[in-house]
Amino acid sequence: MKRTAILVDGGFFLKRYRSLKRIKKLDPKRTANDLWEMCLGHLQQAKGECFDLYRIFYYDCLPYNKKQHNPVTGKAIDFAKTDQYKFQLAFFEELKKKRKVALRLGILEDKKRWIIKPSKTKELLTKKITVDDLEEEDVLFDFTQKRVDIKIGLDIASMAIKKQVEQIILVSGDSDFVPASKLARREGIDFLLDPMWNPIKPHLFEHIDGLVSKINKPSK
Repeated sequence: MKRTAILVDGGFFLKRYRSLKRIKKLDPKRTANDLWEMCLGHLQQAKGECFDLYRIFYYDCLPYNKKQHNPVTGKAIDFAKTDQYKFQLAFFEELKKKRKVALRLGILEDKKRWIIKPSKTKELLTKKITVDDLEEEDVLFDFTQKRVDIKIGLDIASMAIKKQVEQIILVSGDSDFVPASKLARREGIDFLLDPMWNPIKPHLFEHIDGLVSKINKPSK
């Protein structure tokens, strides 16, 4: 029986999950259950082959919990009271209850600045609007994930070198995994990518052993 590790890029998963399910407001318990079922679906592969779940690794960051002032309105925003903050904490708690799920958390780096949404930036540059036309929801506080990609890469390398698994399935759409996947494949690991129906760049096929998405794809 082949041992399979499933690694989930949390930021990517939630973005694709919301899009595929067409959900405006995420429910922590339902989201955790759907993630669990999606991962278990990967254990049902080719006929005649048996796969045993080694562990599901979920990579994300703790949500931002400080206060900032919106530069357009001057309004104070307490991020610890936002729906996103409450969802993230509740979702993590639901994942902790799942068997063989390990949370691997990085940090959100506060860049201490607000940025204008790309769509509004384009309108500003084409002079369709002016700065005075910007509204509260047209700006975003700038965060950057830290230590997430490196944790994914290190875990892939560690499991491959230590021969802890025979198969690794990565749920992601990022090409940053390529160096780690190349190492894993050289060590004899069967490396699959689940982009959740998101198109991937053609050259990535060179660095994986298979492409499969297990979440249901909605009809157009």
